[in-house]
Amino acid sequence: MPSYQFRCRSCGDTFEVSRPMARSGDPADCPAGHADTVKLLTTFGTVGAPSAAAPMPAAPSGGGCCGGGCCR
Repeated sequence: MPSYQFRCRSCGDTFEVSRPMARSGDPADCPAGHADTVKLLTTFGTVGAPSAAAPMPAAPSGGGCCGGGCCR
């Protein structure tokens, strides 16, 4: 189940709520009981080496305006 981060506008606390994606936009109360909260935009990314099953595409060779001879 995904987690969503919220920040309380009253006390400034940041907290997470786990809920189904279908309820991602529902409001969430602060753990301290405040109702004035805002959902934070979170990002997700991965870093890793390419796998052998997905080879990198070959570099283009020749052709094109500056690779084939139309530039003077």
